[in-house]
Amino acid sequence: MRARRPPAPLVDVALVGVSLADAWVHVDAADRAALAVSLLAAFALLLRRRLPLTTFALTLPTAMISDAAVATTAALYTLASLSRHRVLLAGCALLFAAGDFLPWPWSTVRATEFTQSGNLFHLSYTLATAAAPVFLGQLVQARRDLSLRLTEISEAREHEKLLTAQSVLAKERAQLAREMHDVVSHQVSLIAVQAGALQVGSGDPETREAAATIRRLSVQTLDELRHMVSVLRASGSRPTELTPQPSLADLRRLVETSGIEAKLESGLPADLPPTIQRAVYRTVQEALTNVRKHAPGATATVRIDHRGRTVHTTITNTAPTRHALALPSAQYGLAGLRQRAELLGGAVTSGPTPDGGYALHLELPDEPRR
Repeated sequence: MRARRPPAPLVDVALVGVSLADAWVHVDAADRAALAVSLLAAFALLLRRRLPLTTFALTLPTAMISDAAVATTAALYTLASLSRHRVLLAGCALLFAAGDFLPWPWSTVRATEFTQSGNLFHLSYTLATAAAPVFLGQLVQARRDLSLRLTEISEAREHEKLLTAQSVLAKERAQLAREMHDVVSHQVSLIAVQAGALQVGSGDPETREAAATIRRLSVQTLDELRHMVSVLRASGSRPTELTPQPSLADLRRLVETSGIEAKLESGLPADLPPTIQRAVYRTVQEALTNVRKHAPGATATVRIDHRGRTVHTTITNTAPTRHALALPSAQYGLAGLRQRAELLGGAVTSGPTPDGGYALHLELPDEPRR
């Protein structure tokens, strides 16, 4: 769990307190000038987030004429964490180092003092002290930028997953619409033919008129269906998707050619609606494919039965006997099955079994939802 940061105003007040304590320790109260600039530097830290460069300029004098350097160090760190101007940061660090190294007033400085080993060591130490807050501030800035980039990447990935999922569900809906076209067009065509025969063979004028109306409406419905399918084709689907779809009669061949040791136990009647049959077929097909990919060496059992007004399909597999190979997967097969089942008024559940295998269960009403 990520630790909560203290509020920014509280941090600023704490820095002001530390700077005042630093001034109380290192500044002589009799030195009015040093005391004034130290107090100014301490309270200037309240502006460090909004005016970092101004704050550094207000804290720099205390580093020049006194030994109190906490305020200047904090101001330089804040400037480095907010500014991307490397030349400006280098210049501010050099000013800080020069002000801390050179004695005040500067008129007392002698050139020969710079060649003494002690002063050279002091200069190196001062430069390191001035560079430290700059490097630390730049590091914090880089960490903040990286965190923002990671957040943007995470949001982009989540958006991509959402778009991909929506695309998969849209394709599944389109596929269901095409399958419904096969069934509805066939049945409506039969209605139109029967209505035409009734219109010709009936001697009752009212019956002939009713039959003509039924035939006209049937033909109009077929035209609308063909228009809807042409729209689906224009969206990028392949014409071959309108070919006859599989039914329960094809299940045994699917199980036998699945490439795994599988057993089919089916007690379904043959007069189930075609949409229900196709949903069962696609569910078994997806489940056997997953067993072959993710559970090599496992055996599978497909049980299909009709209880009451509900069709139950359960595909279970044993634990794998070999290590599964890393095969590419879009991870949306189950999502498509669930969407198909929901559109038909059913549901799909799946999960591991106690013996280390896996089970997938499809539950559908024996009549599709209208």
